[in-house]
Amino acid sequence: MVKNSEVRYAASPREVKKMDTQELRNEFLIEDVMTVDGINWVYSHYDRFMTAGVVPVNDVVLETVDQLKSEYFLERRELGIINIGGKGTVLVDGTSYILDNREALYIGQGNKEVVFSSESPAKPAKFYLNSTPAHKAYPTKKIGTSDVEVVELGAPETANARTLRKYIVNSVVDVCQLQMGMTSLKTGSIWNTMPAHVHDRRMEVYFYIDVPEGQSVCHFMGQTDETRHIWMQNEQAVISPPWSIHSGAGTSNYTFIWGMAGENLDYSDMDVANIPDLR
Repeated sequence: MVKNSEVRYAASPREVKKMDTQELRNEFLIEDVMTVDGINWVYSHYDRFMTAGVVPVNDVVLETVDQLKSEYFLERRELGIINIGGKGTVLVDGTSYILDNREALYIGQGNKEVVFSSESPAKPAKFYLNSTPAHKAYPTKKIGTSDVEVVELGAPETANARTLRKYIVNSVVDVCQLQMGMTSLKTGSIWNTMPAHVHDRRMEVYFYIDVPEGQSVCHFMGQTDETRHIWMQNEQAVISPPWSIHSGAGTSNYTFIWGMAGENLDYSDMDVANIPDLR
């Protein structure tokens, strides 16, 4: 069994209130997501959510890890994949799924063999992976760019004009609890998910991409009246507890992939915080 995973334990608002900058980063920030020819998982105790990224210059096999105590990775789990690199292939129990840039794949519980590969080693695929526990086996399904649900949000006047694309949601594909999508900020806009909100029945992980060289994103978290921030770079991820807001502002426009897990599949079910109430 491959020992290629790190465990992050759940923290309450009481502990987080006392953390300094480095402690916050150690607890919630995932600095190195993408791994060349390997998969290094971060296993969060918030809803048992797992996060990783693989860049297969050579073929990479999805293997189970110690924390799962399972014969194979998807024995009791489902998996979502979004490709942010060159064209690649995911082989699932003998069936090949070709994923171009910005295409996704949902793999249901019970699939034993999963292999990642790239069409060109010179321009490899970059597969971003989210996985959650599953209680039922649903069919594997590719989600192309024309299959996603697209929603236009925000406005230039509030610096948050953005395009939200829903890839792995229950209105697009049958899932147990995993949800994934992508939000792109338009030129001149920097704020995502503002007004900020919380959803106590699900947690979230944000993966920031398309951050230009020399620019950064400041991710805000914490309770609405006790916020904290974490400065992030391109292709880094952050864990968002269910009790925390999750909002960001960049020094340039950018894109982020959101992954969610929990008992709530209703995307619009959230508790919005009034902007003047944020502290």
